Amino acid sequence: MTVPADDPLPEAVGLVRGATGNGLPLRLLGGLGVRVLCPGFPPRLRPGQDMDLACTSKGRREVAAYLEASGCTPDRRFNNLNGDQQMYFTAPSGRPVDVMVDRLVMCHTLDLRPSFRNSSLTLDPADLLLSKLQIVELNAKDLHDIAHLLSGVPVSAGGKGSGAGGKGSSAGGMAGGNGAVIDANRFGEVLAGDWGWWRTSTGNLSMLPKLLADNPALPPRGARFDPLAQAARLLEIANDVPKTLKWKTRARVGDRVKWYELPEEVAH
Repeated sequence: MTVPADDPLPEAVGLVRGATGNGLPLRLLGGLGVRVLCPGFPPRLRPGQDMDLACTSKGRREVAAYLEASGCTPDRRFNNLNGDQQMYFTAPSGRPVDVMVDRLVMCHTLDLRPSFRNSSLTLDPADLLLSKLQIVELNAKDLHDIAHLLSGVPVSAGGKGSGAGGKGSSAGGMAGGNGAVIDANRFGEVLAGDWGWWRTSTGNLSMLPKLLADNPALPPRGARFDPLAQAARLLEIANDVPKTLKWKTRARVGDRVKWYELPEEVAH
């Protein structure tokens, strides 16, 4: 398949593959991570698309040095001020590169560190999905990514959710053929500990039937899994998983108090 000239995926995969090959903690997140997990589905491309990556605080200095050695130009002022949470670079192609450190802080806070337990190109599929489901005001690209993940990667309660593109694997082939799963244990763990997380994620999953009915082209052709059936399974998991005392205490307050943040763009 011909790769469009404005497609950021090859450059992003090259950077992450080079890092993981050198034992450095760098992963794809966002829509590019979804594309690696669901390579047989049509990509979502837009002009000037940036590259969203993640690393750990323990390895961030080595990751920053690797990106510079790979031709990426750092925003030194931004990185000096915010580097413990986020770093910013410009890739050799001129594309923006955002690197989240340890956590993704948006409407809720997602600890990304569990995704670095294996050698892969992406965050674990459960974390990729959660990074989308935690958005209170879903836009078209977020809904696209949720639909593709639920169409291409199975929900499984067995073992660890694994990313794609580790040693011996490829970004090619049919969607879901890389052995990746959305780990129900990881999904339930996040939602069981925080009522706000649970409220936003289950709300989005509950709205999915209507959202997909209003956007019938979103589920891709050749989907290996029914996205609505998978969403229903995740709702069961979210509702059945034993909740923490913190969750139960916050649940008593309910919607009377806002349970999310609306993130603001950080200027580079």
